[in-house]
Amino acid sequence: MTIEVPAALVEATYERVLNRLTSKAKIEGFRPGRAPRQLVEARVGSAALREEVVETIVPEVVQQALREKSIDPIDNPDVEVVEFERGRPAKLKATVTVMPEVTLGDTAGAIYTPDQDIAVTDEMVEHRLEHLREPLAEITPVEREARLGDMVILDVEVDAGGEIVESETRKAMEAELRDEVLLPELLAVLPGTFVDETREASVKFPDEYSEPKLAGKEATIRVTLRGVKEKVLPALDDALASQLSGGKQENVDDYRAAVRTDLEESAKAMSKLAREQALVKALVDSSTVELPDSLVERELATQLESLERSLGRQGLRLDRYLEYLGKTVPQWAQDERPEAEQRLKVDLVLDEYARREGIEPTDEEVDQFLEEQAGRDEELSGSVAELKRSASARRYFRSRLRRLRVLDRLAETAGSQAPAETPST
Repeated sequence: MTIEVPAALVEATYERVLNRLTSKAKIEGFRPGRAPRQLVEARVGSAALREEVVETIVPEVVQQALREKSIDPIDNPDVEVVEFERGRPAKLKATVTVMPEVTLGDTAGAIYTPDQDIAVTDEMVEHRLEHLREPLAEITPVEREARLGDMVILDVEVDAGGEIVESETRKAMEAELRDEVLLPELLAVLPGTFVDETREASVKFPDEYSEPKLAGKEATIRVTLRGVKEKVLPALDDALASQLSGGKQENVDDYRAAVRTDLEESAKAMSKLAREQALVKALVDSSTVELPDSLVERELATQLESLERSLGRQGLRLDRYLEYLGKTVPQWAQDERPEAEQRLKVDLVLDEYARREGIEPTDEEVDQFLEEQAGRDEELSGSVAELKRSASARRYFRSRLRRLRVLDRLAETAGSQAPAETPST
């Protein structure tokens, strides 16, 4: 982009810079800021003065040119001064990296995603009822083998290549024998174990594991059973149903029906989310966008800053965290790059879809949406007026509302029936 700067603006900037330098100049024989401009200019020198003027005028004229051409650069433009002399028009050449062009896939019925209904079974209802009664369960020591659902007391040690990793050693650790509590490898060997018996399991630790001696490595976890406790759930009767529902349901049948309804609502929400994710993936996969390196680097820098803030709130330091992972910042960025690129592609494709479909909430709609969202959040409910005055908050809620409407539009226009196969000839 070539930028022409009028001679009058060049001269005005020279005058402004000279006035600033004169007001700060300290020259022997004159009070600070009282030396003649001609003397200050001579002391500064023509080359240094020109450099000061260029540094002053370039950001101003470049930003004005970007605004006039409605260009939103990804990063600071690279500016070359082609011509710049006092009393004459100046010429600048700015190289600007802009948001990439997005070529959307054909969304006119071409994006097919099957309905993904999740049926709520009687087994799911009973499992939920058990989960709701668990806080009221009685925990009783028993003298028998460990079974799924029991509370067990374990001594744990981890052996990595013949060396015991002391940071992972545990004595009299209490855990529940069920999924999502113990590692699957341990859950496979512990049922049937009696007190004072030892079981072993080989485990591959994830690359990001906090203990460097185990991150990305295989090790043996050795557990010795020291005690077994049985969890006995209270019987579900009318009194307990009323207690668990806060008095909303007075008998077991009504409470069971309410639990089923809640599960069905959750299943519908999960089905909706799964279909939305499938629609977005289909649209993104069928679209084309080339991501500039500078855009990806900016995304990674933002992600790293967010990570550092999050760690800071937990009293942790970024450098120590990366040290635990065994990574440098460049290594972290390299590992995170694929996900950053995918996030950017999703955002760019959905933003382009919104632009093409004319999906842009009005100020009144943003206000209403902001009020609705704040009303559901105790921390925000008392800050509605402040949020409405905040430009950044309004941008955030506008973006969220736009994204929700994009998902709704995709769901409306996408096909729910598989396209008919073309007959072979």
